[in-house]
Amino acid sequence: MADACRRLFLALWPDEAVAGALEAAGLEAHRLWGGRRMRRDTLHLTLAFIGDVPEARLPGLVDALGAVAGEAFLLHLDQLGYWRHNRIVWAGCAERPAALDRLVADLRGCLAALGLPADAKPFVPHVSLLRKADRAAASPALGSIAWPVAGFVLMESCRSDAGAHYRRLAGWRLEAV
Repeated sequence: MADACRRLFLALWPDEAVAGALEAAGLEAHRLWGGRRMRRDTLHLTLAFIGDVPEARLPGLVDALGAVAGEAFLLHLDQLGYWRHNRIVWAGCAERPAALDRLVADLRGCLAALGLPADAKPFVPHVSLLRKADRAAASPALGSIAWPVAGFVLMESCRSDAGAHYRRLAGWRLEAV
């Protein structure tokens, strides 16, 4: 019998203040573009999508991720974007902190060393706000959402008839600088 699998990803998870600001940005974008708003409890920034991982591999994955050291940083989400191919409206950053790029590279390296999928596509930091949106003539101004990033999490994506919900499996702090 095959080992049960879990659908996993690594992410930055916003605190209540940042989640509230992202929810407000999604509400404004929805007013202009329609589509389906992401629920507040699902707002996150994916660092690496791992996919289906056999449950027996979880302890080793958690141990290996615990060895990834990174620095805390401040992320400024200050622009809205639209991907026409999948009709997603997202919040992103005009300038990426170097600490974010180093963290993603280290996480991808950790996953590759474990023989787990490490996305080869360029990393585009974003938080999905709307799905199935219709592009408006002009994007609303986002302002700047300051997100103090102090850690990352390993999440499980659980599917149901009501849609996806996420469950935190583990989390790690980033070193203050």
